[in-house]
Amino acid sequence: MENADKLVLLNESSQNFLIKTLNIKFTELGDDYLVAAMPVNERVYQPDGVLHGGATFALAETVGSVAAYLFAKNNDQIVRGIEMSGNHLRSVSSGHVHAKAESIHNGRTTQIWQIRVTDDDDRLISLIKLTTITLPKK
Repeated sequence: MENADKLVLLNESSQNFLIKTLNIKFTELGDDYLVAAMPVNERVYQPDGVLHGGATFALAETVGSVAAYLFAKNNDQIVRGIEMSGNHLRSVSSGHVHAKAESIHNGRTTQIWQIRVTDDDDRLISLIKLTTITLPKK
């Protein structure tokens, strides 16, 4: 299956979850990375009208966990985020944020992902590290 077809499938299969609530769209898939975008508007604002850090983390965990599943050595597994840490470096109040998940470590059981969240002008908004675990389906 081509990467463009995989993106369509990812976006179509995410319509009843937090991904829909935050209007997250998967936009790019490479050999070792996945990118998703989220609009910055009143749905994801802090009271003072800038992007909420929790929404940023939700975007990062979404793109990192989906990437972990896509690049898993065995697709008959479930993926769960087990730890996240990050730094918010700049605020944003409009446009979109784009999260690019790239593998730092892709082990059989645990994976570590670096997620760079940027604005429409490619300025770094947040830098986040996500650790995921793959477990057998029950």
